[in-house]
Amino acid sequence: MIVGFLAREFGVRWGMGDFLTPQRRSAMMARIRAKDTKPELTVRQYLFRCGFRFRIHDKRLPGTPDIVLPKYRTVIFVHGCFWHGHHGCTHFRLPSSHVDFWRAKILRNRERDQEHLDRLESLSWRVIVVWECELRNKSIREATLHGLVNEIWEVPRDANRNRGD
Repeated sequence: MIVGFLAREFGVRWGMGDFLTPQRRSAMMARIRAKDTKPELTVRQYLFRCGFRFRIHDKRLPGTPDIVLPKYRTVIFVHGCFWHGHHGCTHFRLPSSHVDFWRAKILRNRERDQEHLDRLESLSWRVIVVWECELRNKSIREATLHGLVNEIWEVPRDANRNRGD
């Protein structure tokens, strides 16, 4: 392998186990998107096919939810397992280098997610979180999306009180 040969012969090594230059690694990390990710597009396409109409990335709401369904007063966040620290998920594990940096970053992301969830609920929005791992294989994806639609249609218990029934 050429990379291994260069590393052995010329001592070319930029990081622990990393064969990319810092500039190249930075460029690759910069290409990771926060919006319009494949899992998010999957959820949006399914909801649209089911007849739901929604807004995306509404900056007026805390946390800029990925999908906003005003008619149902529901917001949906589509979280990546790594970036949002999905506890107990096989797709989430901390990188072995710069552990302190990544631990602090993921912890802060979790805290921020909880703050946004609390603020949205205090504004009487229903919050649904869909995890990336729930959309990976076909059978789990179909069950997750079907459950999501049922959860959106579900009438909140407080809604019955407000209608005067």
